[in-house]
Amino acid sequence: MRTRANSELIGFAFLGSCFLLFYFHKGIRLNESFFSDSFLTFNMVFISILLEALPFVLLGVMISGIIQVFVSEEQLSKFIPRNKFLAIIMSCLVGALFPACECGIVPIVRRLVGKGMPLFAGVGFLLTGPLINPLVIFSTYMAFGEDTKMALLRMVLGLITAMMITAMICALFQQNQLKLTKISFNSNGTEQQVKQPLPTRLQAMIEHAIDEFFDMGKFLIIGAVLAAFVQTFIATKSILDLGNGLVGSTLVMMGLAYLLSLCSEADAFIAASFDHLLPKTSLLGFLIYGPMLDLKNTIMLLSVFKFRFVMTLTILITVTVLAVLLLAHPMI
Repeated sequence: MRTRANSELIGFAFLGSCFLLFYFHKGIRLNESFFSDSFLTFNMVFISILLEALPFVLLGVMISGIIQVFVSEEQLSKFIPRNKFLAIIMSCLVGALFPACECGIVPIVRRLVGKGMPLFAGVGFLLTGPLINPLVIFSTYMAFGEDTKMALLRMVLGLITAMMITAMICALFQQNQLKLTKISFNSNGTEQQVKQPLPTRLQAMIEHAIDEFFDMGKFLIIGAVLAAFVQTFIATKSILDLGNGLVGSTLVMMGLAYLLSLCSEADAFIAASFDHLLPKTSLLGFLIYGPMLDLKNTIMLLSVFKFRFVMTLTILITVTVLAVLLLAHPMI
């Protein structure tokens, strides 16, 4: 009961904060003279990031609730191939068909791994879902002036990179690496829920989704605050000036993607604005790295997985994305 009460208290505080921030954002227009331009910009960027991410987080927690209540460990084990090589391919391909952003995919992966999915398969799903789902590829195609090559490069190189990272995670980690949280993964409770009447299961699904939303929501807010701070107070030009040569410009664009924390459905339009300044390889670094790992996504990952795993995953993503792009540069 105490845990449930704490969850509801955090939930009401979270929703109240969102409401006050939105109301404050509307209200400050009447008193703009009392606030600096940088504060107004920070407030606008923060609200934009939050409103952009929330629908995908809501979708993610609803799917997480469905998995918790309607999918048993036995059903999940039948879905995952026993062969690790096939499991890596399957997890990446299934993720590629799933329309989710890097924030909304985190609660889904947490639930899947908690229910018995191998960690490496969860990582494959985590990496490809936000990166090469149909909405992202279509937005890339449109952003670059209906350039089929750029969209295909993002999809193919992104898929190759994700499979390589997933394979390395398979070799390095055997356990699920989840933190112990108040979100329960009790198998006996799940089996009982699967056998309950449909109205009862629907109610349980909604309760799980609400708990998950409030649990992940506070970390989304922290990440959004940090990302808004970076976008407001760090000039993009000063970051771009750090990159010299192919390697330097690619690393800078990867760093920019991490700091800006853009939604993967819209990041291609930002990347396209640098098309006349930087090589395509550097732009692909922005387009591939950002959906796999960004600032707000890192905060959420740290709330779910152990610190050592998140740091290892961060290094693997950074090194692998850079290596794949440099090797593929002659073809790009």
